[in-house]
Amino acid sequence: MGHRVDREPAHLDGESNVSELIATPGQTIGPFFGYALPYEGGPELVPAGHAQAIRLTGRVLDGAGEPIPDALIELWQADTSGTIVQSPGSVHRDGWTFTGWGRAATDNAGVYTFTTVEPGIVDGSTAPWFALTVFARGLLNRLFTRAYLPHDGLADDPLMQSVDADRRSTLTAVPDNTGYTFDIRLQGPDETVFLRFPSHTD
Repeated sequence: MGHRVDREPAHLDGESNVSELIATPGQTIGPFFGYALPYEGGPELVPAGHAQAIRLTGRVLDGAGEPIPDALIELWQADTSGTIVQSPGSVHRDGWTFTGWGRAATDNAGVYTFTTVEPGIVDGSTAPWFALTVFARGLLNRLFTRAYLPHDGLADDPLMQSVDADRRSTLTAVPDNTGYTFDIRLQGPDETVFLRFPSHTD
């Protein structure tokens, strides 16, 4: 979150000092995130051998379509029944508890991968989705988006209905042999739709 800093301007023609509040940038990923934030088991919301395990993977691309090799993706999701899980242990994996949260860094090709389960439909939606948060170099604030799964109720989902029809494909994951692929484009003609929450002040 950006911080506001008091600054004392110089005297102008005998006027008294007036305190101004200047907003500073939020954060940028920098080279240090790669040392501090990824952790063992972060991309594995369930073990690879889990009976319902799927893979969510994709690339993070810049405006020129080039991969971003030092981005960080956080994933939040419901369990298979559509319940938002509120179990402890999101960081310290115990090998069997599904916590609905993970963190994955991109590789040199800009690829991220999560091992998880297919989410159910949560209250207020008509189709299942993954919530994704993107951190990357050059971003002063993190970005929020959703990766919707193909579903009969997709067109009726309230959030999807609020998006222009020609942009909805940027919020839809594509099925593959092991789960789903969802590329995140930060700029350009096929830029991913990013979300802004009223309560989020960054």
